[in-house]
Amino acid sequence: MSNLIPQHSVVARLISACSSEWRDYTKHRFVTGLGAGTLPEAAFRYYLKQDYLFLIHFARAHALAVYKADTVADMRSAASAVHALIDHEMRMHVEFCAGWGLTEAEMASVPEDPACVGYTRYVLDCGMAGDILDLLVALAPCTIGYGVIGTAFASDPATKRDGNPYEPWISMYSGTEYLDGVREATAQLDRVFEARGGNARITQLTATFREATRLESRFWQMGLDAS
Repeated sequence: MSNLIPQHSVVARLISACSSEWRDYTKHRFVTGLGAGTLPEAAFRYYLKQDYLFLIHFARAHALAVYKADTVADMRSAASAVHALIDHEMRMHVEFCAGWGLTEAEMASVPEDPACVGYTRYVLDCGMAGDILDLLVALAPCTIGYGVIGTAFASDPATKRDGNPYEPWISMYSGTEYLDGVREATAQLDRVFEARGGNARITQLTATFREATRLESRFWQMGLDAS
């Protein structure tokens, strides 16, 4: 378990229950290629384009969390996530992609890959059909998983840093600003889990987390399949 995730947190419990799927996601061949600097550029370019579309839907999901929240504190937390996605992460994504010769207009106009459609609509459906806890659990593999992957890269001496074209991506998801957001998301999930009777719902919540984690793996695979 990553040092980023408190041992007794809900996230740690869900990861433990879905350990095989979590390993497939966080150790996917796409991910190891990022760390080694060996990922085909065509795979990364395709991923970048689809990730732009993904971030738009992810921001919508967090906006839905504002509506679904039970408390003003959780409304603020969800609203902060929307702000971070639209005004920070998407801006950084566009700036990063410019270095790969991709414009925002180009990314906004590409057809959405079925893997992106399947994942984002699954998360939104969880939120629309369920409550705030269902939505946060569906969001968790992405928000928290990228932080886990980033910190693993940062702490692994085998990670190629010098001359790695994917070093800026590694730095972004292992950076303080992103990891602070991961810690807040982890703490919010703990609060909502307690308030919404999560223990009585753990079987369904685990199924949601497992499926969202599988869909994350398919998102990585999408890039490899397109290269």
